[in-house]
Amino acid sequence: MENQNQLIDSFGRVHNNLRISVTDRCNIRCFYCMPSENVQFVHRSKILSFEEIIRFVRLVVPMGVNKIRLTGGEPLVRRQIPELVKMLSEIPGIDDIGITTNGILLPQYAQELYDAGLRRINISLDALNAKKFEEITRRDDFEKVIEGIQSAHAAGFDPVKINAVSIRNMSEEEIVPFGRLARETGAEIRFIEFMPLDADNQWEREKVLFAHEIQEILTQGIMPLVAEKQSDQSAPASNFVFEDGVGRIGFIASISNPFCMSCNRFRLTADGKLRNCLFSLEETDIRELFQSNASDEQIIEAIRNSIAAKKEGHEINTARFIQPDRPMYSIGG
Repeated sequence: MENQNQLIDSFGRVHNNLRISVTDRCNIRCFYCMPSENVQFVHRSKILSFEEIIRFVRLVVPMGVNKIRLTGGEPLVRRQIPELVKMLSEIPGIDDIGITTNGILLPQYAQELYDAGLRRINISLDALNAKKFEEITRRDDFEKVIEGIQSAHAAGFDPVKINAVSIRNMSEEEIVPFGRLARETGAEIRFIEFMPLDADNQWEREKVLFAHEIQEILTQGIMPLVAEKQSDQSAPASNFVFEDGVGRIGFIASISNPFCMSCNRFRLTADGKLRNCLFSLEETDIRELFQSNASDEQIIEAIRNSIAAKKEGHEINTARFIQPDRPMYSIGG
């Protein structure tokens, strides 16, 4: 029986997947996400507290939300993040808690996060060449990320997913090594098309290395890929396995094959703004409602209004597209 309280937009999309950014701070400076220096972070006093995050989650669970993903910035730079995971895992109705991290602090936190109830982990790593990694991130932390991946495996995370943003004239030589990594370690590699959320507004469609091109590089360099049946139609990745059954690859083709009409996600930024789409131009200020002692009913109404106003899609492939003022680190991945 359908839950009459579900968060449904005007296109009939049911929203059960909440992404919570716990900080806009990060310990690297990927060029497609953050400026290289003089980054303007939100003052710590304006960041949602754990208690406010928990209050919000408790309000949306009765509306069908059962999946949580913690993002940043870099979520592991938020103090006591395992404690937040534990608090979330204890909320009845939350079935799935994940995190997206750059992996640098995982040697310190992987086991503690797993013990707190985290079960899904995505590690952002765009290159397996240390020099290329430094070019992208503007930091010399490649070995720390590799150690972080190993720590995630050792802690019991299975699978460990690795997110690789793919950029033309930069990522081509990284594709086959990532395919081999999937085959050798069991990690799932997910190639993500470069999206227009960079802080410097330098995105151009010509810089996007498309999913079908990546697939062809893997086919020529290793062997053909076979599509897997999609068990979750709302999942952003199209999943494949090499034809010998060894090595899983995913493609998030946000530009060449948008999945907007099956989207089930909405976002809460670190400073308490509710966004119904990654590329939304409008936000609902949940923190202000908290600070003004709004009732649960008022907050629930604001959440419903936000979801109801969700647009059909991001319109990246049209002349109508307007890049959001917030870059990725400020929104939450």
